[in-house]
Amino acid sequence: MATTINSVRGTSRRRFLKGLGAGVAALHAVPAHVLGGESGPAPSDKLNVACIGIGGRGRASVDACGGQNIIGLCDVDDAVAGNAYTTFPKAKKFRDFRTMLDELDKSIEAVTVGTPDHTHTVAAMDAMRRGKHVYCEKPLAHSIGEIRALMQAAREHKVITQLGNQGHSSNDIRSLCEWIRDGAIGNVTEVHASCDAFPDVYCQIGKLPKLAEKHDVPAHLDYDLWVGPAQFRPYSPMWVPWNWRGWLRFGCGCIGDWICHVVDPSFWALDLGLPTSIRAEVKDYDPKAHAEVYPRGTKITFQFPAKGRRGPVKLVWFDGSERVPRPPMLDQGQNAHGTGAVIYGDKGAMMHGSHGAGGVKLIPDARNREYKRPEPSIARVPHQDHHRDWLNAIFAGRQSGSPFEYGGPLTEIALLGVIAIRFPGQELLWDAGAMRFTNFAEANAYVAPPYREGWKL
Repeated sequence: MATTINSVRGTSRRRFLKGLGAGVAALHAVPAHVLGGESGPAPSDKLNVACIGIGGRGRASVDACGGQNIIGLCDVDDAVAGNAYTTFPKAKKFRDFRTMLDELDKSIEAVTVGTPDHTHTVAAMDAMRRGKHVYCEKPLAHSIGEIRALMQAAREHKVITQLGNQGHSSNDIRSLCEWIRDGAIGNVTEVHASCDAFPDVYCQIGKLPKLAEKHDVPAHLDYDLWVGPAQFRPYSPMWVPWNWRGWLRFGCGCIGDWICHVVDPSFWALDLGLPTSIRAEVKDYDPKAHAEVYPRGTKITFQFPAKGRRGPVKLVWFDGSERVPRPPMLDQGQNAHGTGAVIYGDKGAMMHGSHGAGGVKLIPDARNREYKRPEPSIARVPHQDHHRDWLNAIFAGRQSGSPFEYGGPLTEIALLGVIAIRFPGQELLWDAGAMRFTNFAEANAYVAPPYREGWKL
């Protein structure tokens, strides 16, 4: 390997990594001289990367790391993975990520995880315990207990991690943070966030009558490995390979899929941390049905306490059939984004779309035109490339823009919402330090549910 890589991977980088994890604020505080972004490693410098979950969204990680040495590819479904195997014929092929990590342990330096939500943690944890840097798709985990375990492991093993909320590397999210910190809308008091995408994916309620159907497992799929640590249920094409997001045993519904995109800008700009209370309203709530599938629509209210110089913030999440209210100051003929957010302050408001505050602007348009933007103060990511930010971080011996220390609490907000929809109308008081609800013991059963036999963290 190139000498420059060896020097980065050697003693100097190990000394640097001992200083990682000093706090999220430090991870995002960047000196002005790097505002133009890093140039990245020399073209001859390459990492040895293994990819777990290489179909669907996971394929994006494989392709994004295609300039590195892809030495291992793992997927439980040969039909979904087939094209990646063809594209990277030199990579060794596996079905079980544990076998891949055992066999290639001495060679792998970085791992991507693009599996369904319920297997994110077991794969990422195994890789980090071996000292591998990890890029994991969002949501980071399927339970709050898993989130906390992943964050602790990342700190202990001093690895460089990245949550797959791609918009965090955008220029728009940085502009939004700079504007809020500049006082463009005064003190922020309320955020309305929403997603109206793919309602037939996130709500599978119409398929519940088919649960009794029996299906043979396709030869190209190792279904037992696909189920992984989740409580077992016989195979059904209703959730393999695509619609698992709407089944709560395997996915986290709309809120789990989208908060890490839509709420990320407010979470960063306001340093939200974790809420102290959550209350859900659920469209056509049915306790039996919604123990299995995500609802047709939700409205979930999170209360965040005052922090530093900002006051308390109320975040209201809308999805599916529940739509975000139209901001009263919008110009005639305009509406809020179906997937995006409106941020209200005591001196105005701003709104944006998804994936890193896309199209962020102050409202109404007259205010947006007259506002004098502050000078950029947050480093821009070259080409706004989230995977490249992670890879560059590994080469540079720094932390990435959205490490597990940051992405963990962001995901936890979503998973608190997933718990709240099981108890609509009930205010749940969350003690983040104790990792428990203090006023409704029944909800605590969903904080860290047990794995099925044969699986553990």
